[in-house]
Amino acid sequence: MTAAQLWDRYRRYLCRCDELGLSLDISRMRFEDDFFDRMAPSMAKAYADMKALESGAIANPDEQRMVGHYWLRAPELAPSPEIRAAIEEAVVSIKTFVNEIHAGERRPEREALFTDVLLIGIGGSALGPQFIADALGEPRLDRMNMHFFDNTDPDGMDRVLQRIGERLSSTLCLIISKSGGTAETRNGMLVARKAYEDQGLSFAAHSVAITGAGSKLDKLASEEQWLARFPMWDWVGGRTSVMAAVGLLPAALQGIDIDELLEGAALCDRYTRSEDTFANPAALLALMWHFGCDGKGSKDMVLLPYKDRLVLFSRYLQQLIMESLGKAEDLDGERVEQGITVYGNKGSTDQHAYVQQLRDGVRNFFVTFVDVIQSGGEMVEVEPGVTSGDYLHGFLLGTRQALYESGRDSMTLSIDIVDEKRVGALIALFERAVGFYASLVNINAYHQPGVEAGKKAAAAVLSLRSRILDELGKSAQPRTAEQLAESLGALDQIELIHKQLEYLSANYPGVVAEAGSTPFDAAYSRV
Repeated sequence: MTAAQLWDRYRRYLCRCDELGLSLDISRMRFEDDFFDRMAPSMAKAYADMKALESGAIANPDEQRMVGHYWLRAPELAPSPEIRAAIEEAVVSIKTFVNEIHAGERRPEREALFTDVLLIGIGGSALGPQFIADALGEPRLDRMNMHFFDNTDPDGMDRVLQRIGERLSSTLCLIISKSGGTAETRNGMLVARKAYEDQGLSFAAHSVAITGAGSKLDKLASEEQWLARFPMWDWVGGRTSVMAAVGLLPAALQGIDIDELLEGAALCDRYTRSEDTFANPAALLALMWHFGCDGKGSKDMVLLPYKDRLVLFSRYLQQLIMESLGKAEDLDGERVEQGITVYGNKGSTDQHAYVQQLRDGVRNFFVTFVDVIQSGGEMVEVEPGVTSGDYLHGFLLGTRQALYESGRDSMTLSIDIVDEKRVGALIALFERAVGFYASLVNINAYHQPGVEAGKKAAAAVLSLRSRILDELGKSAQPRTAEQLAESLGALDQIELIHKQLEYLSANYPGVVAEAGSTPFDAAYSRV
């Protein structure tokens, strides 16, 4: 394609949302001229499905639930007065609580003010707040310092507690779990509780619950009289909960303008409700995903934001997209094994990592560049008349051109600046694109049976570990994994028993390993 043809294609397919300061360029995706006509019937169904979802239809048939994350930034669209009131009351209560914390009206036990926030959650209960905190945080201006437990790794949690150090006595702890029984979050809460109590502090006096009404966590927070409780609703999934208390409370505590965050999302929703596909960036994203991976997940999506503030955007989108679209069956029960693999870090860092393969290696991907027009920071010249920001923008455009010349597809999403309004818009944009794409490929984007299966498998592993410990305690005679498997009547789980024994001997002082001629002949006992 000649330069003139590319310029014409760019002008024809550029989608601009001027009020948002956002645009999407799909001209470097090599779709044919009749692609949009061929996809028009499927896109019409996607628009109808989205309209039904926002009206309160049962959009998650497996769980017979409505899907209402769009109402969080437009409560007037909620299907009932009760839901609208719940959303509006939650935002008011968040602002009131945060004002009281910042003013010192709600204080920690021994200090005049809360200075830090420790957020304990996992998946959507952590990724969204982490992304917002990193993208919008200003170290010199933040009202409170943010810290996260987002895994059940004891070493990781210990490192976070070390960073907090003596400020634990002025740290507010947010525990986020819809069910109140999420294992990783519960474990983090127990580790945090011990840390507070080891310093003679009341955990309850420093803690806030964000959870479902009547959950285990809700009941615990009520019984122990924690500082506050905020709601999670069954019509908002974890990966789309960042515009609820899950994301708004920590953002507001940090000092981020949550009204602007909500306004950016609401404005993007208004753009992406348009049924004029060429004026709807979420529809275009979904169609480009469909084109880029043949509607079957045949290629990966590489996200390359050229901005340090957006380094966590790829991690956030990994969950949003892969948990939503990675499904074994479609809505008709047919085996489809759908999904889109998402990965990425940031430009221009990735040019010294895997862009070499993107340029010259296997063609199993398409790229989404994210361009932030305003450089920010101090405009220091690194060469006469050239700043580091000039280099960053040059690397983006150069990489985009190099990939195109090598036959690689890409699109470019541009925003004016990274601020609350634009971050809210980015979140809303990809939420809507996920919903549209799910309709195009006929899957349920709002459940996660694979996650539940993983939880059940982990529970079975822990149950087996308890049986192994009990069996070791019955005899002082050292036994191999095979011998223990036979005693347990679990010969079909020898490998799992072997791995458990290795773990137990490395972490439990009472479990001792005696080396054999090979690792598989090691004998284990409990003293």
